[in-house]
Amino acid sequence: MIKKMLIVDDEIEICEFLKIFFEDRDYKVATGFSGEEALEKVASFQPDVVLLDIQMPGMDGLKVLKKIKAEHPKIKVIMVTAVETGDKIEEAMRYGADNYITKPLSLEYLEKDVQDKISLFAKGA
Repeated sequence: MIKKMLIVDDEIEICEFLKIFFEDRDYKVATGFSGEEALEKVASFQPDVVLLDIQMPGMDGLKVLKKIKAEHPKIKVIMVTAVETGDKIEEAMRYGADNYITKPLSLEYLEKDVQDKISLFAKGA
């Protein structure tokens, strides 16, 4: 099974670092740097999992999350945030986020969580 992941963050260095990290683990990875680009990539790339930054200029991660879940409810979305604000996290979970992680990222935790979400995606859950 090909594991497909979309990483969306306005910090290009984070996207590139995570892209290499997951490609080394046999994931097919696409990146996006804005909310608008994220929605285009979801439609064309059809990922199993999306790592989505909450705070981005223009369309923020919460708006992107709502659109992804409305159009592609089976895609697993893990929200990424630099600031652990309860309101934003609660809002993300209400909109259908499958989990959230905080920066700085724990790669070990992130890898396990992504694997878990891909397994759920494959089962259609």
